[in-house]
Amino acid sequence: MAAVRVEAMLAAAEEQEAEKRRSITVEKELELEYDLGNLLAVDRNPPPAAALRGAGPRREALLRALARDNTQLLVSRLWELPAERAGGAGGPLVAQLPEPTFRLPREKPAPKPRPPTRWEQFARLKGIRRKKKTSLVWDEQAKEWRRRWGYRRAGGDPSRAWLAEVPAGADPEEDQFARLRREKRERVARNELNRLRNLARAHRAGSAVPAAPLHPTGHQDRDELRRVARVARVSTASLGRFQPRLPKEPAEPPSRSGGKKRRFQPLLGNLAAERSRQLELLRDMGSKKPVLDITRAVNKQLRQEEAEAAAANKGKKQSKRGKRGRRQQRPGRSGKKSGARRQPQQQKPAGGGRRK
Repeated sequence: MAAVRVEAMLAAAEEQEAEKRRSITVEKELELEYDLGNLLAVDRNPPPAAALRGAGPRREALLRALARDNTQLLVSRLWELPAERAGGAGGPLVAQLPEPTFRLPREKPAPKPRPPTRWEQFARLKGIRRKKKTSLVWDEQAKEWRRRWGYRRAGGDPSRAWLAEVPAGADPEEDQFARLRREKRERVARNELNRLRNLARAHRAGSAVPAAPLHPTGHQDRDELRRVARVARVSTASLGRFQPRLPKEPAEPPSRSGGKKRRFQPLLGNLAAERSRQLELLRDMGSKKPVLDITRAVNKQLRQEEAEAAAANKGKKQSKRGKRGRRQQRPGRSGKKSGARRQPQQQKPAGGGRRK
């Protein structure tokens, strides 16, 4: 009995050892095709067709075992690649993947190259290279990092400095601080003019009809002032939603294009109102008589009659103007006839003799 038990224990130990070796050793009739750059392994071995028929636990177990074996082969190949420690001796072990050989398909077509702008063409022709500047620079006076441009920039405002250098060739009697302040005012005015031009250009591009320039004039009517106020309001990022309003200005901020904003019905709300709207729409579609808007039809007829009357009056005025012009073209002939008619006949004396 003791000998039998020892033999059984040895057989169980051998079986366990074989199971451990089987977990990392996989035998295939056809070797897998590997693309380690894409972590891809292609199995050309045909699976057992009888085991894959139908759906059940046997099929799931077979698919899991097949996926596990192929993954084990791929991982074994990855361990054969050269590796190194990332971040020092205590870092993780990282394998160096080779270049991929299998071209993966794209979901969308490759983007087309953007045509170069005029500045890019000029820069390529002249050999100009773009240099990126950092937005922060070290200020020696303040001993801190400050912005290169704008408010609280490095170096401060030259017009507010306590010392101003006189340029070479300048008048020594000229006030350099006044000159710096004058140049700053000119830069501010030029920037403001450019900003107004950009607003006018954006407004003209957004509207179909080219608008007039937004320059202040001495005689501005109400429509022009309303248009300028609307352009100034929608120039903000929030389209004037948080800007203070004028006394008679509408509560709803205008859109950028100047049209009415579309309003949609809520998705969740009063079901009875939605049902009534749908029934009314179906009733109008099913009725043989078209829906007629009396007010709109009457207004359209009135506008058409007014247009016809205006066209007729315009034609009469043009015909009268033409007749008057033809009369004025021949003033000489009509003048002779009228003069002959208007001249009174001279009466002869009764006796027919001479006066004494």
